[in-house]
Amino acid sequence: MPGVFYFSDRYKMKINVLCIGDIVGQGGRELLIARLPGLIAAHGIDCVIANGENCAAGSGITPRHHRMLIDAGVNIITLGDHAFKKRDILAVLEQNADIIRPANISPLANGKGFTTFHTSKGVVIAAVVLMGRVFMNPADCPFACMDSLISKLKSQADVIIVEVHAEATSEKAALGYYLDGKAALVYGTHTHVQTADEQILPCGTGFISDIGMTGSHHSILGRKIENVVKAMRTQLPYPYEVADEDNRISGIITTIDSITKKCEKITRIQVK
Repeated sequence: MPGVFYFSDRYKMKINVLCIGDIVGQGGRELLIARLPGLIAAHGIDCVIANGENCAAGSGITPRHHRMLIDAGVNIITLGDHAFKKRDILAVLEQNADIIRPANISPLANGKGFTTFHTSKGVVIAAVVLMGRVFMNPADCPFACMDSLISKLKSQADVIIVEVHAEATSEKAALGYYLDGKAALVYGTHTHVQTADEQILPCGTGFISDIGMTGSHHSILGRKIENVVKAMRTQLPYPYEVADEDNRISGIITTIDSITKKCEKITRIQVK
């Protein structure tokens, strides 16, 4: 009957998505692998998206790390400006749909800029990564890139989620407002500091500038403090070693209505 939702329809309507901030080094990997199953169960998570581009000693990701995260319960791994730091990941990017690099880089680059994931409720999620251009490596226009993708994404998925891997908060916010009503969720990564600006924009899109870092929080953006301070004070090169104290999982949990395509709730999380 028109206008009547049966149980299966109501069940399908709401999905919970967990987005995990940049996983840095061994400490971040191990904590996430240990705690993720419990988080999924406790919050009724239907899809896990995690930024894995700093898994390998703080820069890049290897095939082994890719498999570890997927086996732990991550459904989609996203990458940013360190996507290709480990050359052996190139074949993984070509052969697997569960890991994506930025969509607005060269079309000749290995891998895909977006993917889809079919949840157990039947809701299909499309995930996209865009790389910023302010204070970042050269990339194509992220606004134009989404313009070219949006129709294809809508034809393949019920819900669209966009990660903006960028340095400038203003660029992330601009993309959030530009995609308000087009994507269900727009969130930022890359700066490793969780921001307190989570909100639902006027047309129903969930937004936060940065979901934070999964790794050592007694650090400078995941690196040991002493050498970072030395480098900044002396302007001499020092190795930026990955820190290993006070590891935490940072991210967000969102509730999205797959019928209205709107975000209903966005909550920051930090797990020690």
